[in-house]
Amino acid sequence: MSTSNANFKNKCVTQVNCIFCDSLLCTRGMKAVLLADTEVELFSTDIPPNRTVDFVASCYSTESCKCKLRDIACLKCGNVVGYHVVAPCKPCLLSCNNGHFWMFNSDAVSTLNRLDATGLNLLLWGDLPELDDGDNEDSETPSDEECIR
Repeated sequence: MSTSNANFKNKCVTQVNCIFCDSLLCTRGMKAVLLADTEVELFSTDIPPNRTVDFVASCYSTESCKCKLRDIACLKCGNVVGYHVVAPCKPCLLSCNNGHFWMFNSDAVSTLNRLDATGLNLLLWGDLPELDDGDNEDSETPSDEECIR
C-alpha cells in the first residue's frame, strides 16, 4: 500500500529522535497505531533508517499476529527504539495500513512536526514526493526551521 493513500495523505510528517540520546532517527515519521492492538500508538516510516539504527537479537512473532519482527536500536546509544516488520502476515497486509515496515515505540522516541517549504504550514504526507527504490534517510535532512514541537 502506498503512503499516498487518501487515508494517510493528511497526516503530519514528523522528525523522530531517540528519547535516550536525542539522536535523529528519521525525518519521514508518521504517527500510527499498532494493527494488532489499536490502543497502542507508535511512529512509523517508509524508508529504512540507514546509519541511525541497527538490528538487535533475532526475529520473533507476537501472540496477536504472525508477522516476523526484529528489534532495532539507536546506533548512538544502543537503546532499543522500535522494530522492523521483516515479513508481514497476511491479515496485517490485508488490513488498512500505511505500508510502513519500520516502527518506533512512542515511549522510546520524541517527535517534531515538520513544516513545508514555506515554513508556515505543517508538512503533510500527501505533499511528499514519491519514493524511488534508491531513496533512504540520508537524502532528506530537514533544517531546524522545518521542524516544530
